[in-house]
Amino acid sequence: MVRYQQGDPAAVTALVSTLSPQLHRFFTSQFVSRRFADDLLQETWLKIHEVRHTYRAGEPVLPWIYAIARHTRVDHYRRTRRLEDREQQVEHLPERAAAAAPESRGVDLEAALRQLPESQRDVIVMLKVADMSLEEVARATSSTVGSVKQKAHRAYEKLRGLL
Repeated sequence: MVRYQQGDPAAVTALVSTLSPQLHRFFTSQFVSRRFADDLLQETWLKIHEVRHTYRAGEPVLPWIYAIARHTRVDHYRRTRRLEDREQQVEHLPERAAAAAPESRGVDLEAALRQLPESQRDVIVMLKVADMSLEEVARATSSTVGSVKQKAHRAYEKLRGLL
């Protein structure tokens, strides 16, 4: 990230190629369609580029980036809600072909994660998918380590009940 701040194009490429899959999974784990996840990923990288000067050298990069991603997702949600509130309802929806569901084997973890509250789902995705530490997740979510532990514990309990 420090090399990125200094204008090294190789650092930008390495950062984007390394973290984009993790960020994309972060967005798709949140009731977000693949199309919106792609948009959110691009928007997140644009915001990171705009505020790259605010990163402090020596600090962990992942919490800083995930905080920006979280805020981007929240902004997107708010923007979408405002648009939906202004839309008019139609009486009849056009017919569309039912998509064939792929054959499922085992437990659908993504469906179980969708049933968690957003804050708990964020913590689980960051801890288990992005492999972040408790301290990094606490920084990314602007909360304490104790709060992260509590959210994770409650999420694990709910997942155990669901699975």
